[in-house]
Amino acid sequence: MTPAPAPSLPSPLLRPADLSGYGPLPAPARPSDAELASLLGLLTTTRPRVQAVNLGHSRDEASRAAARAFAEAWRARGGTVLSITDWPEQAASWLRPAQRLTAQAPDAWVVAAAPLGWVQLARRLRHSTTWTPERTFGFASLAEPRTIPLAGPATLDGLRGATADGGSWEVRAGWLTTRPPQDGLDQ
Repeated sequence: MTPAPAPSLPSPLLRPADLSGYGPLPAPARPSDAELASLLGLLTTTRPRVQAVNLGHSRDEASRAAARAFAEAWRARGGTVLSITDWPEQAASWLRPAQRLTAQAPDAWVVAAAPLGWVQLARRLRHSTTWTPERTFGFASLAEPRTIPLAGPATLDGLRGATADGGSWEVRAGWLTTRPPQDGLDQ
């Protein structure tokens, strides 16, 4: 029996024409305490249990600060950070950071990034690795609705994360849904 062909996925590289009509994407902001607490809450309530993560971030200072804060807080809770991968906002190829981010079979991935670089990396992750957005958690900077069509159909479905005010967000069926903080449920 011949396996079904893989779904057609977008090329990992965005062309300038792909961005026309979307306007500039926002820069990440430093994470708030409520955002970090919500993200940690999402990870600790996920089943199956998340212990080991691979952490990825873009190279802007806000994303670096978010990654440092997360790594410190995750380790303080007894969690393991298997690897930390960074990437530029623009790259000729996204294969190397995609392979580094998916190495070592983590329980989940955590991402702090600028939207444009994240879109390009997510496209490469879906195109060339076994990465799944359902096991990926992000900071508020990834809760940008324009990333969904830029990444391509179903590329980000299942991705979830924390909002700056301590709420949460999730991508499902091509839509971004946000939820406000709920008295300790998101934290």
